[in-house]
Amino acid sequence: MGNSLKAIVAFVPSDECQKYLLEDLEEMPVDKMVDLSGRQLRRLPLHICSFRELVKLYLSDNNLNHLPPELEQLQNLQILALDFNNFKALPLVVCTLKQLCILYLGNNKLCSLPLELRLLQNLKTLWIESNCLQHLPEVVCELSLLKTLHAGSNALRTLPAQLRGLQELRTIWLSGNLLSEFPPVLLHMPFLEVIDVDRNAIRFFPSLAHLPGLKLVIYDHNPCRNAPKVAKGVRRVGRWSEESPEPRKRSGAVIEITLDERPSPPPTDKPEPEAES
Repeated sequence: MGNSLKAIVAFVPSDECQKYLLEDLEEMPVDKMVDLSGRQLRRLPLHICSFRELVKLYLSDNNLNHLPPELEQLQNLQILALDFNNFKALPLVVCTLKQLCILYLGNNKLCSLPLELRLLQNLKTLWIESNCLQHLPEVVCELSLLKTLHAGSNALRTLPAQLRGLQELRTIWLSGNLLSEFPPVLLHMPFLEVIDVDRNAIRFFPSLAHLPGLKLVIYDHNPCRNAPKVAKGVRRVGRWSEESPEPRKRSGAVIEITLDERPSPPPTDKPEPEAES
């Protein structure tokens, strides 16, 4: 099926056209995963919401700007990918999916996140990169189990002090923002393992040698006068660092090659961390 034909069919809201786009996906797959990425969808077919045992739903790279309230029926959903769509606001129905542990919202038009996001207390991975965020929404600081936060390629100038309350946070990607100083709150987060502040406007880096969990700091493409001091064994990527090769990146984030990657990703891979028992 050609992409041009898909695009034309996507404008026709009839059930026959939706069935054509879904290629006869009428029953829940045995692996409890539905991948509708890159289908030119403008609305989520309602019968997908009847797959109540569904665990993974990939809707990346479509033309979605809303979701039906019936999505609330998917109470077993653990992974939801909504990146590369046209969302200007996060549909509140997403916040009813309390088993979610991985949520991809990157490459949309989000300027904020709803307070209802705090209901997702099982969330461990949140990608909100390449949106229109001028401030990191403070509701993110209420996601107590969050381990990975990707907020690169926004317009962030500071980080909220409440972020230090995320004691499970291990990886934070902040590349491609408007940070003029290294975020002070990160100096009080000893469990952080990866800090990426590549492509910002930071002119001076404080010492990070007191952070016992730190393994990697990426600070390249900043107008800095110094390299951050780190403890022995911590890798630095940037000017004046001892190592020059950079890890493979996607949208400013290092991709963990060892993690499972989603099948047939549109247009680039996202790591899929293993859900913890």
